[in-house]
Amino acid sequence: MAGKTVTRADLAESVFRKVGLSRTESAELVETIIDEICNAIVRGETVKLSSFATFQVRSKNERIGRNPKTGEEVPISPRKVMTFKASNVLKQRILRAHNTRKLKQKAAAPAA
Repeated sequence: MAGKTVTRADLAESVFRKVGLSRTESAELVETIIDEICNAIVRGETVKLSSFATFQVRSKNERIGRNPKTGEEVPISPRKVMTFKASNVLKQRILRAHNTRKLKQKAAAPAA
């Protein structure tokens, strides 16, 4: 499943087209939003974007892992990780798009 990667430039271009700010202002706006989200996550705050997702920092305890190549047990140190949890609204949009694609593919397939 190959798809296009959405970049900061793509987001800025979308803001430029839909909001009407200049290209420079659009790029600055996108950067400001991304910086604010990053700074909040670094501070350990939860970032909730309604109808999109929640970003949260979670602490993981030390545990024993295994090197898959050698089978040797290795301690994995405690650390903090960021989690991304999609909202139900986003999950439903993805599911609808997936089902629509499947229906289109089925309709386009030649009858055997």
